[in-house]
This record gives sequence, structure tokens and C-alpha cells, in this order.
Amino acid sequence: MTKLFVRWFRRNFSNPQSVILAVILLFLFLGLWLIGPIIMPLLVAVVIAYLLEWAVSAMQKSGLPRNAAVVLVFVGFVTISLTIVIGIIPLVGRQLESLFSDLPSMASRINSMLMALPEKYPDYVTKEQLEDFIQKLGGNFGNIGDVLVSFSLASFKNIVSVLIYMILVPLLVFFFLKDKDKILTWFLRWLPDERQLSTRVWQEVDGQIGAYARGKVVEIFIVGLVSYISFVFFGLNYALLLGVLVGFSVLIPYIGATIVTIPVALVALIQWGPNDTFLYLIITYFIIQALDGNVLVPLLFSEANNLHPVAIIAAVLFFGGIWGFWGVFFAIPLATLVVAVLDAWDEAKSVPEIQSQAS
Repeated sequence: MTKLFVRWFRRNFSNPQSVILAVILLFLFLGLWLIGPIIMPLLVAVVIAYLLEWAVSAMQKSGLPRNAAVVLVFVGFVTISLTIVIGIIPLVGRQLESLFSDLPSMASRINSMLMALPEKYPDYVTKEQLEDFIQKLGGNFGNIGDVLVSFSLASFKNIVSVLIYMILVPLLVFFFLKDKDKILTWFLRWLPDERQLSTRVWQEVDGQIGAYARGKVVEIFIVGLVSYISFVFFGLNYALLLGVLVGFSVLIPYIGATIVTIPVALVALIQWGPNDTFLYLIITYFIIQALDGNVLVPLLFSEANNLHPVAIIAAVLFFGGIWGFWGVFFAIPLATLVVAVLDAWDEAKSVPEIQSQAS
């Protein structure tokens, strides 16, 4: 057993570059896992600054000095953030509050619709089956209410954290953009000099991660806005809340759209019943999803590596479970990073073998 392990270790870590790459990845992973929650505002600022760096670099290429570009991009970021915090989030909160207050009446409508099923379809649904289902559904509604109450209490407790994010994160983003070169120089001085393999892996995935993240932000905005406009056109209740949910559903490939379909369909069914308006809304919703998957995604992510759906779902579950929202957001580029590391590792393993055969 020991000999097998020794042969495996020599085959995979005979190249010093592979060892350095493994140590860097191990330290990063352990650091994010152990102290990530403590320095989360810092990590969020790093991610936002990384996303905004593309706009700063584009302005620099057009001839604008970096400091001026940083100020313009930062002002735009603060303006958009304030618009979301002051304009959109309160509206979504009011619609969410209205939805909570309407839950009893919505449950009553669902109950009335279900009780009518045995009369319409006596061969398929019995009254006893329906009463048992309604009893279980009522228990689930009670559990949902408990979760919402606990969520509200937790939200009040996190007001201080929200204030910290609103003050510290923009300040950190500005300094990360302004002093990018100084910070990178200070950080790189602590890394080993022989890190060519690690540098090559980062260069391979850097463009893909940035392009994916920016494309995902654009996709969330477009899908959410188009969904909101469609819901308003049909007069659907809680249009803004549902539009936001549909927009953020694109973060989780294959699963997100399926999950969000349920509240959209339920709200429409309770509001209108199974009539033509309900049918047209559902058709419009599925058209939006089809255009997103077949037109918008290929257009925005044409340069992204093709990953198997199983790998994508596994990456979403794994990284989302470790790092929450940002893990889900960067699940696909992180999976691409893993693939790039494995490919580079295979190449590094072959170098000593070629050298030994040549000698």
C-alpha cells in the first residue's frame, strides 16, 4: 500500500511547479473556508472590484487616465447600487409583505379550486384523497410561516451587518480599483518565485471568469426586466417580485428556472384561474425561458468552456454549499478553473517523464 502511494505521489508531484500549484490552491481553499465568513465584506469588495476592472481597463484603452476612469466607474457603481437599494428593494419588500398578508386568502382560493376537482373529475380524484392532500398542504403552509417569521427576526438582527456592507464595501472597492497595482505587487511578493504553472492556469481562466461574471449580470438584468414587463402587461400581481425571482433564477442552470416556474404559475392560477389569460402568460413565460437558453446564453457566453450538465449541477451544489450566493454565481467559472488545473497538472506530470526518457 505504501509503495502504491509513493508511486502515485512521485507521478503527480515530481514537478516542483505542481507542488507549488497544489500548495497555493490548498492555502486559498482553507483560508476561504476557515476565515471567509469573518472577512466576507473584503471578499465581496474583491469580487466587485474584479468585475468593475473591465470597465476601468476599457476606459484606459480609450485614452482616459486610470484615476479618472476609476472615479467614473466608481460613481456609476454607487449610482446603480443606490438605485437598487433605494428604488427597487423597497418595492420588492412591499410586494413581499403584501404576498405574506395575502397568503391566507390565496390558500382559501386554492382550497376552493381543489374542492371543485372531485365534481369535475370524479374518476380521477376522490374527496377523501383531496381532504388528505389539503391537510398535508396546510401543514406545509404552517412550516412556511414559521420559516418566514424566523427569517424576519434574523433580518432585523442583521441590520448592523447590512450597514457595514453599505459603508465598507464601496470604500474597499474604490481602493482596490485605485491601488490595484500596489496591492497585487504586495500580494505577489509572498508567493514563490517558481509559480509559472500557477500563473499560466490563472491566465487561462482569468478572461473566462470575467466574461462569464459580466455576462451573467447582463443575463440577470435582461431576463428579469423582460419578465417584469411581461407580467405588468398581463396585470399579474407581485410583478416586480416575480420578475426579480425570474432574473436571479438564471444563476442556477437547469434548476433555477424550474423552481421559479412554480410561484409564477401559482400566482397566475390563483389570480385568474385556468382561463385564457393564465395560458397566455405561461406561454409567454416559457418563450422568455426558451429565448434565454437558445439565444441570450449562446450570445453572452460564446467563449465559455462547454461543461457537461452533471458537472455544472455538481459545481453549483458544491460551491454554493461552501460559499453561498457567490459560490453559485461563480460555480461554472470555478468548475472551469478546476478543469484548467487538472489539464495543467497532466502536462506538468509529463515533463519529468519526458526528461527521464531523454536522459
